[in-house]
Amino acid sequence: MSRVLVARLDSAGDVLLAGPAVRAVAAGQGGGPNNVMMLCGPQGKAAAELLPGVADVFSWASPWIVDPAPPATQDHVAALAEWVRKTRISEAIILTSFHQSPLPLALLLRLAGVGQITGASVDYAGSLLDRRLRPGEDFPEDQPEAERALDIAAAAGYRLPAGDDGRLQVSDIPDTSLLTGDEPYIAVHPGAAVPARAWPPLHHAAAVELLIGAGYRVVVTGGPQERELTATVAVPGALDLGGQTDLRGLAGVLAGASAVVTGNTGPAHLAAAVGTPVVSLFAPVVPAIRWAPYKVPLELLGDQHAPCRLSRARLCPVPGHPCLTKVAPEEVLEAVQRLTRGVTYLSARRKTRNA
Repeated sequence: MSRVLVARLDSAGDVLLAGPAVRAVAAGQGGGPNNVMMLCGPQGKAAAELLPGVADVFSWASPWIVDPAPPATQDHVAALAEWVRKTRISEAIILTSFHQSPLPLALLLRLAGVGQITGASVDYAGSLLDRRLRPGEDFPEDQPEAERALDIAAAAGYRLPAGDDGRLQVSDIPDTSLLTGDEPYIAVHPGAAVPARAWPPLHHAAAVELLIGAGYRVVVTGGPQERELTATVAVPGALDLGGQTDLRGLAGVLAGASAVVTGNTGPAHLAAAVGTPVVSLFAPVVPAIRWAPYKVPLELLGDQHAPCRLSRARLCPVPGHPCLTKVAPEEVLEAVQRLTRGVTYLSARRKTRNA
């Protein structure tokens, strides 16, 4: 089998959105399937390990992607080059978003001996890319991020096999009913990696109270650093799982939910990857057409025309964070009701686990 590197150097959500492209590369061409070696940043490693089609994962903190950035030292660059040579990578496909350039990584991979490199670049790539797509010319910029990645993979000659509908997927989803119980529930994930994408904690708590009052059971999720937040949101009657799952365990919890309430976060894309409907509290600092949960039933909340639109801000530039704070808890309840209307609640064992 050929060893093909697929690079996505960002966070967990970005890596999950690369999943369909990874499967396309893994399927190979006429010569048979490929071994996909996934190159990702430290925040994306756990997500990469969940993707079907990935044979190995190498985590490397890119000095032009990771924030805060590591020093761009010879030793740091040499660690990447050594892994590429040792792994005998012959081809690389660099997946990027609209605001990123593939050229710094292409240069490092070329110097490490990679013979064929594909990427999308608005800048002249010279000898760094063998196959260069021009964003806005060779493919539209306003499309879902998963489809952008598929376009880049297609430029290298890789397409999804027959029968693969291009939805997000993860492998080996655990049964987490020992944590959640067997009764149906709504999952609420209040955390966000950056403040500009966060709905206020007390809004979350009010929504949870309304959901419980409407007869829903609620499970609140969060990482180890979010225990204080989940404790605030998990009002009496809700189950607080803050800090009790890793990413794979969270996939199990989200797979068991009837719907997930969350912001523009990695867990939103994880919910999509396990096929669970999403109420997305989406701040328009990035465009929803690119970053909203992909190919699942969706309720998109938040003012998509607010002044912060397309700012890519990490801290809200508008006093009062109106794009999200003006979303009332009652709107979340109504969105959940629309997603679950006419559907018999199903337990955590309901979904077929992706192979």
